[in-house]
Amino acid sequence: MSQKLFIGGLPFSTSTEELGQLFKQVDGFESVEVITDRDTGRSRGFAFVQMATSEAADAAVRKFNGYELNGPRPQGRDL
Repeated sequence: MSQKLFIGGLPFSTSTEELGQLFKQVDGFESVEVITDRDTGRSRGFAFVQMATSEAADAAVRKFNGYELNGPRPQGRDL
């Protein structure tokens, strides 16, 4: 069963493509959605990443929790 992760603490410059390339390093990556401000189109500093299984989600959290991506460290959490 797929698992959605909340990724917080992202730099406002983070794009969906950039975050997707990062999470594609983990087997089981399905999709990513960087949440943007509807008026400015700029990232709001968080995203949701869909992983194929809970094991893949756990692997992604282990790999990227505290990872520095062009600024503040993102933090992953299961929804």
